[in-house]
Amino acid sequence: MESAITDKSEDGTTEKEVLGWLEFGEASRHLARDVLHSDFDPEVVIAIARGGLLLAGAIAYALDVKSCGALNVEFYSGVNERLPEPIMLPPMLDEPSLAGKRVLLVDDVSDSGRTLAMVVTLLRAAGADVRSVVLYTKPGTAHVPDFTWRNTSRWIAFPWSSLPPVTIEVPPATVEG
Repeated sequence: MESAITDKSEDGTTEKEVLGWLEFGEASRHLARDVLHSDFDPEVVIAIARGGLLLAGAIAYALDVKSCGALNVEFYSGVNERLPEPIMLPPMLDEPSLAGKRVLLVDDVSDSGRTLAMVVTLLRAAGADVRSVVLYTKPGTAHVPDFTWRNTSRWIAFPWSSLPPVTIEVPPATVEG
């Protein structure tokens, strides 16, 4: 498999990793195979929203796991801008239903690792057997995931978040003649 495209930021100073949709599909299948080969057979796949939603869905399909959920966690408030600590946002997950379950926790990247560590702790406290999986792991992360597709120190441009949010565009005025 080819490596992700390396590009420079707009100011030309920061290298970034650019992940395309096709490569994302290959990466999600690769990670699903890694989970399968580990003999961990998840009963539930849980995404850390928003970054982990698409990967969690792709892995759940690849592993034929129908029980899926999501936890809403906010940590990044902008590019390179973080809150002091990750915080849970509603709606909350039904934690008691996870007791004794094998849970695969999915996110896009383990950067500082603080979000993953917090959620793994929360799920284990609920009685779940948890493994974590991400596309990318950054050096120095506080939580090294059980499964990682790539390691990088670069900024990552994901296909789902590299464009700005859509807006209502007002069409230009037409000249009537």
